[in-house]
Amino acid sequence: MFDAKKVKDGAVEWIRDFFEENGKGCNAVVGISGGKDSSIVAALCVEALGKERVIGVLMPCGEQHDIDMAQLLVDYLGIKHYVINIKDAVDGLRSAMPFELSAQSVTNIPPRVRMATLYAVAQSHNGRVANTCNLSEDWVGYSTRYGDQAGDFSPCSFITVQEMKQIGRLLGLPEQLVEKVPIDGLCGKTDEDNLGFTYAELDRYIREGIIENEQTKARIDHLHRINQFKLQYMPCYKPEISYER
Repeated sequence: MFDAKKVKDGAVEWIRDFFEENGKGCNAVVGISGGKDSSIVAALCVEALGKERVIGVLMPCGEQHDIDMAQLLVDYLGIKHYVINIKDAVDGLRSAMPFELSAQSVTNIPPRVRMATLYAVAQSHNGRVANTCNLSEDWVGYSTRYGDQAGDFSPCSFITVQEMKQIGRLLGLPEQLVEKVPIDGLCGKTDEDNLGFTYAELDRYIREGIIENEQTKARIDHLHRINQFKLQYMPCYKPEISYER
C-alpha cells in the first residue's frame, strides 16, 4: 500500500536536507508548466523551505493555451515568479542552423532552452533548479536529456503518476491541477497520445508487474530499455596515468 503522507513528509525532509548540505539559504527554482508534476514539486518546496525561498518560472513558447493553469499554481502557493517567453530564443537557434533540423531536434530544442533559462534564473537568484520528472516518465524516457530531465535535485523521480496524484491532494492543491491531462505544451498532444498507453497501465506494470495487453508490454519494455542512458552519468574515459618522480 502506498502511504502518501509518509512519502510526502519524507520528500519534504529530503528537500530540507538537500538545501542544508548543498546551498544553505538558497532558493528553489521550479519551472512551472501548470501540470501536476511541477505543481507538486513546487508545493513540496514551499512546505520544505517556505514560500519566500521558492521561485516559479513560467516559460511559454509563444502562445500557451493552458498558461492560466501555471498562473493558478503560483497564485495559489503565493510564490515569486517570472514569465519568460522562450519563442525568440528557440526561433533564433533554429534559424541559425546551417542545415535542416531533424524532427527530434525540433522537438527537443524548447525543453533545452527552458532548462538553460531555469539555470540563468537560478544563478542570478542564489538558486538550485528542481527536476520535476516522476518515475513513470523516467521509466519510459518521456523526457529530454539536458532538458526537463536535468536539474540539481529531484524529489519525485521514484514516485509514479498515480502516487503523485495522491500526494497532490494531500498537499491541498486545486483538483484541476492534480487531475490535469498531461500535455507537453509544445506539440499539442497529450503525454498518453505520444506514449501510446495510459499512465494507469504503466504505473500498474511498474509497481505490480501486471499488464493485460502484450503489445503495450512490449512497447513499455522497449522504451525502458532504449532510454536507460538518460538516467546515467555520461560515459567517461579513465586513463591509467602514472607520474615518475
